[in-house]
Amino acid sequence: MGYVKGLKCRECAREYPVDPIYVCEFCFGPLEVVYDLDGIKKIMTRELIESRQHTLWRYIELLPIDKDPTSGLNSGFTPLVKADNLAKHIGMRELYIKDDTVTHPTLSFKDRVVAIALSKAKEFGFDTVACASTGNLAHAVSAHGAAGGFKRFIFIPASLEKSKIIASLAYEPNLIAVDGNYDDVNRLCSEVANKYNWAFVNINIRPFYAEGSKTQGYEIVEQLGWKAPDAVVVPCASGSLLTKIWKSFKELKEIGLIDDLHTKVFSAQATGCSPIVRAIKDDVDVIKPVKPDTIAKSLAIGNPADGYYATKVIQETGGFGADVSDEEIISAIKLMAKTEGIFAETAGGVTLASAIKLVESGHIDRDAVTVLCITGNGLKTREAIVGHTVEPYHIDPNLKSFEATLKKIIK
Repeated sequence: MGYVKGLKCRECAREYPVDPIYVCEFCFGPLEVVYDLDGIKKIMTRELIESRQHTLWRYIELLPIDKDPTSGLNSGFTPLVKADNLAKHIGMRELYIKDDTVTHPTLSFKDRVVAIALSKAKEFGFDTVACASTGNLAHAVSAHGAAGGFKRFIFIPASLEKSKIIASLAYEPNLIAVDGNYDDVNRLCSEVANKYNWAFVNINIRPFYAEGSKTQGYEIVEQLGWKAPDAVVVPCASGSLLTKIWKSFKELKEIGLIDDLHTKVFSAQATGCSPIVRAIKDDVDVIKPVKPDTIAKSLAIGNPADGYYATKVIQETGGFGADVSDEEIISAIKLMAKTEGIFAETAGGVTLASAIKLVESGHIDRDAVTVLCITGNGLKTREAIVGHTVEPYHIDPNLKSFEATLKKIIK
């Protein structure tokens, strides 16, 4: 038995049944899943959660499905790494990396949202799933959809990194490369979704899909010993991940699994696509669309669907935002790799570089228990650091050649 009460408009609060719909027919506001938290509170305990398998489904009562899950059965519960080397380097007391570079099966947090979306699509009876993607979602829908026996249509900007395109093609979906940016792709997909009876995970299934992001927040709290962090830095594309992490913290507080909630939430974006951070810095609630121009293509959404709500979370929690250049992104990717052995994609570089700026500006206290949300693996965006790494040492196949080189290394 599920605990979903229905859908509710985030603007006018009108209520809707649990159907594959995503927008209010009265005010055109986005719909969100509403739960029976009082009912959940009666049965969901720390002990119950801890007794379950180490996947995102350990929090099933707080997820929007009514039957047994059918997708992502091994996804989630990624490591929360205590990043002592990195903390020392940037002058922080207690720093953690929520490491979704190892999420099963496609190495990004999108496995979380797709696990929920495709399980719900199966409940609704869809046989075809689709998405508009900047790369990671394409991988996840391609992989989970293949395992679930769905027909798959994946729409991407044609300018995506070649490694990301190949990674999707490996699962043999119907991959549609659109000559345009993500916002162009998304507009096209809205038209397609209105004509074809497909489960578009980030359109008509979006209210359910977005709930998967909460599992990252649940895991952070559990892995910190059932305590919310003082600060969390979240990369923003649409802004949905940021809003859902905050929602997860509030839900755990409301059902009594954590005692205190004083977390400040911070937004991280690339300077070449920073409409949410710009609104935060200007202290306005209007998101001005931009044309993306950054190596962080997974965050390159110029007109973010949840941007307004992300700024509201920042205001509610007393957080802030930072944006970083492509050069800072590359430096941060390398810094995380050489201090903690974690190779993050460009979005991870955005998160760390932004966190450094937020610490140096005093927005994040150096003594605050801080979590960085690292959302994807660096193997997905290797092109970004080509030409920015050290060169290998070349030697002849003999000991003399090696030892001559060794003297240069250790001199």
